Amino acid sequence: MAKTVSFHLQKGGIGKTTISGTLACQSAIDGYKTLLIDVDPQGNLSSWFMKEASQYELADVLQGKCYYEDAVVEIKAIPNLYLIPTFAIDGTLKLYSETKLSDEPFIIQDLVHSMNDDFDHIILDLSPGLGRLERSALIASDEVISPMTPEVFGLDGLEIFIEELSKLRKNLRSNLIHKRIIINSFDNRIKQHRDIFTAATEGKFTVYKIPVDPHFRKAQEAGMAPQLFKIRGRGLKPATAEAFEMLNQDIWS
Repeated sequence: MAKTVSFHLQKGGIGKTTISGTLACQSAIDGYKTLLIDVDPQGNLSSWFMKEASQYELADVLQGKCYYEDAVVEIKAIPNLYLIPTFAIDGTLKLYSETKLSDEPFIIQDLVHSMNDDFDHIILDLSPGLGRLERSALIASDEVISPMTPEVFGLDGLEIFIEELSKLRKNLRSNLIHKRIIINSFDNRIKQHRDIFTAATEGKFTVYKIPVDPHFRKAQEAGMAPQLFKIRGRGLKPATAEAFEMLNQDIWS
Protein backbone atom coordinates (compact mmCIF):
# COMPACT_ATOMS: atom_id res chain seq x y z
CA MET A 1 0.00 0.00 0.00
CA ALA A 2 1.45 3.34 -1.06
CA LYS A 3 2.24 6.09 1.41
CA THR A 4 1.11 9.56 0.35
CA VAL A 5 3.01 12.69 1.33
CA SER A 6 2.34 16.36 0.62
CA PHE A 7 4.42 19.48 1.18
CA HIS A 8 2.65 22.57 2.39
CA LEU A 9 2.77 25.87 4.23
CA GLN A 10 0.59 28.91 3.54
CA LYS A 11 3.39 30.85 1.89
CA GLY A 12 4.80 31.07 -1.61
CA GLY A 13 8.44 30.98 -2.63
CA ILE A 14 9.58 28.43 -0.06
CA GLY A 15 10.50 25.65 -2.48
CA LYS A 16 7.54 23.26 -2.18
CA THR A 17 7.71 22.27 -5.85
CA THR A 18 11.49 21.95 -5.84
CA ILE A 19 11.45 19.77 -2.74
CA SER A 20 8.55 17.56 -3.81
CA GLY A 21 10.04 17.03 -7.28
CA THR A 22 13.55 16.35 -6.00
CA LEU A 23 12.31 13.96 -3.33
CA ALA A 24 10.27 12.10 -5.95
CA CYS A 25 13.38 11.81 -8.11
CA GLN A 26 15.34 10.43 -5.16
CA SER A 27 12.61 7.90 -4.44
CA ALA A 28 12.56 6.80 -8.09
CA ILE A 29 16.36 6.61 -8.29
CA ASP A 30 16.30 4.37 -5.22
CA GLY A 31 14.09 1.96 -7.14
CA TYR A 32 10.60 2.81 -5.87
CA LYS A 33 7.71 3.27 -8.28
CA THR A 34 6.88 6.89 -7.50
CA LEU A 35 3.95 9.05 -8.58
CA LEU A 36 3.88 12.83 -8.50
CA ILE A 37 0.47 14.51 -8.60
CA ASP A 38 0.51 18.18 -9.58
CA VAL A 39 -2.27 19.72 -7.47
CA ASP A 40 -1.08 23.28 -8.10
CA PRO A 41 -3.20 25.08 -10.74
CA GLN A 42 -0.04 26.90 -11.91
CA GLY A 43 1.39 23.58 -13.08
CA ASN A 44 5.04 24.39 -12.34
CA LEU A 45 5.86 20.79 -11.44
CA SER A 46 4.44 19.60 -14.75
CA SER A 47 6.45 22.20 -16.65
CA TRP A 48 9.58 20.89 -14.95
CA PHE A 49 9.19 17.32 -16.16
CA MET A 50 7.14 17.77 -19.34
CA LYS A 51 7.93 19.96 -22.33
CA GLU A 52 4.58 19.40 -24.03
CA ALA A 53 1.07 19.03 -22.66
CA SER A 54 -0.40 15.54 -22.64
CA GLN A 55 -3.96 14.66 -23.62
CA TYR A 56 -5.29 14.49 -20.07
CA GLU A 57 -4.52 16.20 -16.77
CA LEU A 58 -5.55 15.99 -13.13
CA ALA A 59 -8.73 18.05 -13.60
CA ASP A 60 -9.91 15.57 -16.26
CA VAL A 61 -9.53 12.70 -13.79
CA LEU A 62 -11.35 14.54 -11.02
CA GLN A 63 -14.22 15.44 -13.33
CA GLY A 64 -14.58 11.90 -14.62
CA LYS A 65 -13.50 12.69 -18.17
CA CYS A 66 -10.90 9.92 -18.10
CA TYR A 67 -9.51 7.18 -15.88
CA TYR A 68 -6.43 8.03 -13.85
CA GLU A 69 -4.44 5.52 -15.91
CA ASP A 70 -5.12 7.70 -18.96
CA ALA A 71 -3.60 10.76 -17.28
CA VAL A 72 -0.49 9.15 -15.78
CA VAL A 73 2.64 10.12 -17.72
CA GLU A 74 5.85 8.11 -17.50
CA ILE A 75 8.91 10.36 -17.10
CA LYS A 76 11.24 8.33 -19.28
CA ALA A 77 14.39 10.26 -18.36
CA ILE A 78 13.95 9.12 -14.76
CA PRO A 79 13.07 5.41 -14.43
CA ASN A 80 10.31 4.63 -11.90
CA LEU A 81 8.96 8.22 -11.94
CA TYR A 82 5.40 8.98 -13.05
CA LEU A 83 3.29 12.16 -13.08
CA ILE A 84 -0.34 13.19 -13.22
CA PRO A 85 0.12 16.70 -14.64
CA THR A 86 -1.70 20.00 -14.43
CA PHE A 87 -1.50 22.66 -17.13
CA ALA A 88 -2.12 26.31 -16.34
CA ILE A 89 -3.11 27.29 -19.87
CA ASP A 90 -6.89 27.23 -19.42
CA GLY A 91 -7.12 27.10 -15.62
CA THR A 92 -9.23 23.92 -15.64
CA LEU A 93 -8.11 22.75 -12.18
CA LYS A 94 -8.64 26.19 -10.65
CA LEU A 95 -12.13 26.41 -12.12
CA TYR A 96 -13.00 22.95 -10.84
CA SER A 97 -11.74 23.82 -7.34
CA GLU A 98 -13.93 26.92 -7.27
CA THR A 99 -17.10 25.21 -8.45
CA LYS A 100 -17.59 21.45 -8.13
CA LEU A 101 -15.00 20.59 -5.46
CA SER A 102 -17.18 21.86 -2.62
CA ASP A 103 -19.54 18.94 -3.31
CA GLU A 104 -16.69 16.42 -3.51
CA PRO A 105 -14.21 17.22 -0.67
CA PHE A 106 -12.87 13.64 -0.53
CA ILE A 107 -12.36 13.17 -4.26
CA ILE A 108 -8.55 13.39 -4.16
CA GLN A 109 -8.50 10.99 -1.22
CA ASP A 110 -10.62 8.54 -3.23
CA LEU A 111 -8.27 8.96 -6.20
CA VAL A 112 -5.17 8.26 -4.10
CA HIS A 113 -6.77 5.20 -2.50
CA SER A 114 -7.61 3.81 -5.94
CA MET A 115 -3.89 3.95 -6.86
CA ASN A 116 -2.48 2.43 -3.67
CA ASP A 117 -1.60 -0.89 -5.25
CA ASP A 118 -0.04 0.64 -8.39
CA PHE A 119 2.69 2.73 -6.75
CA ASP A 120 5.09 2.54 -3.83
CA HIS A 121 5.18 6.27 -3.04
CA ILE A 122 2.79 9.12 -3.95
CA ILE A 123 3.77 12.80 -3.58
CA LEU A 124 1.35 15.72 -3.92
CA ASP A 125 2.57 19.18 -4.91
CA LEU A 126 0.24 21.92 -3.61
CA SER A 127 -0.17 25.63 -4.19
CA PRO A 128 0.52 28.08 -1.31
CA GLY A 129 -3.10 28.68 -0.28
CA LEU A 130 -5.36 26.68 2.00
CA GLY A 131 -8.60 26.65 0.06
CA ARG A 132 -10.83 23.75 -0.94
CA LEU A 133 -8.26 22.24 -3.31
CA GLU A 134 -5.42 22.28 -0.80
CA ARG A 135 -7.64 20.91 1.98
CA SER A 136 -8.81 18.09 -0.26
CA ALA A 137 -5.19 17.21 -1.05
CA LEU A 138 -4.13 17.37 2.59
CA ILE A 139 -6.81 14.96 3.81
CA ALA A 140 -5.75 12.62 1.00
CA SER A 141 -2.23 12.53 2.49
CA ASP A 142 -0.84 10.31 5.21
CA GLU A 143 1.69 13.00 6.13
CA VAL A 144 2.27 16.68 5.39
CA ILE A 145 5.75 18.19 5.62
CA SER A 146 6.24 21.93 5.95
CA PRO A 147 9.06 23.59 4.02
CA MET A 148 10.07 27.06 5.15
CA THR A 149 12.84 29.52 4.44
CA PRO A 150 15.03 30.74 7.33
CA GLU A 151 13.28 34.07 7.73
CA VAL A 152 12.03 35.92 10.79
CA PHE A 153 8.36 35.35 9.97
CA GLY A 154 8.81 31.72 8.92
CA LEU A 155 8.03 30.30 12.35
CA ASP A 156 4.97 32.56 12.66
CA GLY A 157 3.63 31.08 9.44
CA LEU A 158 4.26 27.61 10.80
CA GLU A 159 2.21 28.36 13.94
CA ILE A 160 -0.71 29.55 11.82
CA PHE A 161 -0.50 26.43 9.67
CA ILE A 162 -0.48 24.17 12.74
CA GLU A 163 -3.67 25.86 13.96
CA GLU A 164 -5.34 25.43 10.56
CA LEU A 165 -4.36 21.76 10.45
CA SER A 166 -5.97 21.25 13.84
CA LYS A 167 -9.27 22.60 12.47
CA LEU A 168 -8.91 20.46 9.36
CA ARG A 169 -8.41 17.28 11.38
CA LYS A 170 -11.44 18.05 13.51
CA ASN A 171 -13.83 19.16 10.77
CA LEU A 172 -12.95 16.45 8.25
CA ARG A 173 -11.92 13.72 10.68
CA SER A 174 -8.43 13.46 9.26
CA ASN A 175 -5.52 11.60 10.90
CA LEU A 176 -2.97 13.62 8.94
CA ILE A 177 0.53 13.45 10.46
CA HIS A 178 2.58 16.65 10.70
CA LYS A 179 5.95 16.05 12.38
CA ARG A 180 8.65 17.29 9.98
CA ILE A 181 9.94 20.70 8.93
CA ILE A 182 12.36 21.43 6.10
CA ILE A 183 14.37 24.64 6.29
CA ASN A 184 15.12 25.37 2.66
CA SER A 185 17.91 27.56 1.23
CA PHE A 186 19.86 27.23 4.47
CA ASP A 187 23.26 28.92 4.72
CA ASN A 188 25.22 28.03 7.85
CA ARG A 189 27.36 31.16 7.48
CA ILE A 190 24.36 33.39 8.24
CA LYS A 191 23.56 33.84 11.93
CA GLN A 192 19.85 34.37 11.34
CA HIS A 193 19.66 31.02 9.54
CA ARG A 194 21.37 29.28 12.44
CA ASP A 195 19.06 31.00 14.93
CA ILE A 196 15.92 29.98 12.99
CA PHE A 197 17.15 26.40 12.84
CA THR A 198 17.81 26.37 16.59
CA ALA A 199 14.35 27.79 17.32
CA ALA A 200 12.72 25.22 15.04
CA THR A 201 14.46 22.30 16.74
CA GLU A 202 13.15 23.39 20.15
CA GLY A 203 9.64 22.28 19.23
CA LYS A 204 8.12 18.87 18.60
CA PHE A 205 9.26 18.63 14.97
CA THR A 206 12.08 16.79 13.27
CA VAL A 207 13.93 19.49 11.33
CA TYR A 208 15.91 19.05 8.10
CA LYS A 209 18.19 21.54 6.36
CA ILE A 210 18.57 21.89 2.59
CA PRO A 211 21.43 24.18 1.52
CA VAL A 212 21.31 26.78 -1.23
CA ASP A 213 22.24 24.93 -4.43
CA PRO A 214 22.17 26.29 -8.03
CA HIS A 215 21.57 22.78 -9.37
CA PHE A 216 17.87 22.96 -8.58
CA ARG A 217 17.14 25.81 -11.00
CA LYS A 218 19.42 24.47 -13.71
CA ALA A 219 17.98 20.96 -13.46
CA GLN A 220 14.43 22.31 -13.67
CA GLU A 221 15.31 24.30 -16.78
CA ALA A 222 16.72 21.12 -18.32
CA GLY A 223 13.76 18.99 -17.24
CA MET A 224 15.99 16.65 -15.26
CA ALA A 225 16.39 15.21 -11.79
CA PRO A 226 18.81 17.41 -9.78
CA GLN A 227 20.58 14.24 -8.65
CA LEU A 228 21.42 13.40 -12.28
CA PHE A 229 22.23 16.89 -13.52
CA LYS A 230 25.82 18.12 -13.66
CA ILE A 231 27.30 21.60 -14.04
CA ARG A 232 30.89 21.52 -15.28
CA GLY A 233 31.07 17.88 -14.30
CA ARG A 234 29.75 18.39 -10.78
CA GLY A 235 26.43 17.32 -9.33
CA LEU A 236 24.51 18.40 -6.25
CA LYS A 237 26.54 19.69 -3.33
CA PRO A 238 27.41 16.76 -1.04
CA ALA A 239 25.38 18.34 1.79
CA THR A 240 22.36 18.71 -0.50
CA ALA A 241 22.55 15.14 -1.78
CA GLU A 242 22.94 13.86 1.77
CA ALA A 243 19.94 15.89 2.94
CA PHE A 244 17.64 14.36 0.32
CA GLU A 245 18.95 10.86 0.86
CA MET A 246 18.27 11.20 4.59
CA LEU A 247 14.85 12.80 4.04
CA ASN A 248 13.88 10.10 1.57
CA GLN A 249 14.95 7.32 3.92
CA ASP A 250 13.19 8.82 6.94
CA ILE A 251 9.88 9.58 5.23
CA TRP A 252 9.32 6.19 3.66
CA SER A 253 10.74 3.97 6.41
